Amino acid sequence: MQPQMNADERRHKPIAHLRLSAFICGCIFLFSCILFAQAQPYDLLLKNARVIDGSGNPWYHADVAIRGDRIARIAYKIDEPARQTIDVHSEVVAPGFIDIHSHARRNIFNVPTADNYIRQGVTTLIEGPDGSSPVPIAPFFAQLEALRKSVNIGAFLGQGSVREAVMGQVDRKPSPEEMAQMRALVEQGMKDGAFGLSSGLFYVPGSFSSTEEVTDLARVAGRFGGIYISHMRDEASHVVDSVKETIAIGENGGLPTQVTHHKIIGKTYWGQSAETIRLIEEARRRGVDASVDQYPYTASSTSIQAALFPSWAQEGGRARVLERLKDQATRARIATEAARLIREERGGGDPKNVVLSRCDWDTSLAGKNLAEVAQLRGNSPTVENAAEAALWIVEKGGCQGVFHAISEDDLVRILRYPGTMIASDGEIPNFGKEAPHPRSYGTWARVLGVYVREKKVITLEDAVRRMTTLPAQRLGLADRGLLREGMKADIAVFDPDRVRDLATFDKPHQYAEGFSTVIVNGEVVFDGKTVTAARPGKVLYGPARTASH
Repeated sequence: MQPQMNADERRHKPIAHLRLSAFICGCIFLFSCILFAQAQPYDLLLKNARVIDGSGNPWYHADVAIRGDRIARIAYKIDEPARQTIDVHSEVVAPGFIDIHSHARRNIFNVPTADNYIRQGVTTLIEGPDGSSPVPIAPFFAQLEALRKSVNIGAFLGQGSVREAVMGQVDRKPSPEEMAQMRALVEQGMKDGAFGLSSGLFYVPGSFSSTEEVTDLARVAGRFGGIYISHMRDEASHVVDSVKETIAIGENGGLPTQVTHHKIIGKTYWGQSAETIRLIEEARRRGVDASVDQYPYTASSTSIQAALFPSWAQEGGRARVLERLKDQATRARIATEAARLIREERGGGDPKNVVLSRCDWDTSLAGKNLAEVAQLRGNSPTVENAAEAALWIVEKGGCQGVFHAISEDDLVRILRYPGTMIASDGEIPNFGKEAPHPRSYGTWARVLGVYVREKKVITLEDAVRRMTTLPAQRLGLADRGLLREGMKADIAVFDPDRVRDLATFDKPHQYAEGFSTVIVNGEVVFDGKTVTAARPGKVLYGPARTASH
C-alpha cells in the first residue's frame, strides 16, 4: 500500500519532475553536442610531431588537430578524420614566432605576403618601434584591416612621432599645453589599439626629449595596460646610462619597460653588456618589470644621417640640415663629429664597416661602403674623407646603411640572459632589390641554426620560448604564443637539424631553409615550397582597445 502524500509533497512533485526532465534533456543535449563535435572532421591534422609548445618545457611526441582558427586537440595519437592531414615526420611543431620589433609598415602594403618572415616561421609582426609610428594610428589600423595579408600585425605608438605632431623637430622643452596635447594623443593611440609606447631617444626629435617628458607619456600608456619599449638614447659611450634611463622610465612610469635590439656599439665600449644585463637583473629584483630583445647579428642598420650626424645638426628637418651644410664652419663641425663616430662608434674604426643598403636617389650605391664612396669621389679612403662622403650622401638625399661595430661576445652574453626575446628589427624587402640587412631574412633561422644547433648557446626549447611565449606575454596576447587546446593556431613546423639562414651581408636576398609548414589562424600560408594563396592574417590590438570593443 502506497503511503499518502501530503499537500506540500503533491505541490512539489511536478516541480521535481520538471527539474529532473530538464536535467536529463540538458545531459542529452550536451552529449549530443559532444558527439556532433567528435563526428565533425578536423580542418587540419599534423601527425607525428615533435611538439615544442613555447613554455620552455622539453619537447614531446604528439599529433596536433586544428578546427577553424584554433587548436582543437593535442594528443599522443589522434585518429579522427581531418580534411587535410600533414605528416611532419617528427619535425618540430612550435607556436608561430612573434616579432616584437619590426619595420613592417615600410612595405606591408606592397608585399602583404611578407615572404621573408613567413618562410622562417614568423606569424605575427609588431610595428611602430624606435619612437616612429603613424599619428593618429587609427587610419593605419583601418588600412591594415582592409589588406588581405598572410601575417598578423599590430603596432606601438611612437613617442617621437607624437612629439613631432605637436612640436615639430625643435630642441626645446614642451609647454604645459603641448604636454597635455601629447598625453591626449598617447591616450587616443592606446584606445585605438596600440600595444604601448615606443621611443627612439637616439633619433630626432625623440633625442630632444627629457627623461621626465618620456616618463610622463609612458605613464599614460601604462594606465591603459601598455608597455614601454625603447631604442635607447645611446648604445655606445653612454650605453650604461641609457639602460638606467630605460629602467627609470618604466619604474617611475609604472609600466613594463624593455630595452629593444640591445647591443653595444664601438670597440671601445665592447664588454659593457655585462654591466647592462646586471642592471636589468638588479631592477627586476627590486620589482621593476624590465626585459630585453635582440637580433643575432654583429651589425646594426639605420640611416647615414641618424648614425653619423649629431642631433643638433638634424634639428628642424631636412631644410635646416642643408642650410647647416652650406655654412663652412658648421659643415666642418659636423664632419669632425662624423669622423669621430666612424672611428669610435658606428664605423667600428674603418669606413669599410659602413655599407650603404638603400639609396633611392642612386640605386647603384647599394652595397658599397664609405671607403668605396670616398674613392668614387676621387679621394683616398681615410676616415676624414669617408666623413665628407657621408655629408655628401645626406646632401644628395640620404641613404640607409649597415654598420659593422658589434662584438660577438656581447651578442652571446645578451642572448644567454633568460629575459632576452628574439626580434628582427627588420623590414619586408622587395626581393632582389637594394642591399638590406640580412636580419630581415634570417633572424629566426640564424638563432635556431647557429646559436642553438652549432654554438649551443641556448637550448632549442628555450629559443622557441624567447620567440613565442615571452613576446606574447609581454604584449598581453593571451591566445597566441603557446601550443594549447583553444589557442589560436599560429604554428611553425621546422627541421632543427636542417634549419639555417642563408642571407648574408653580401647576398641578403636569400630565404631561410628548414621550414616545411607555416600556419596562421589555422590556414597554411607556407607549404615548404611556396607561399600559398591563403591570406588569414589579422590585425592585433592592444589591451585598451580590446577592453572598449
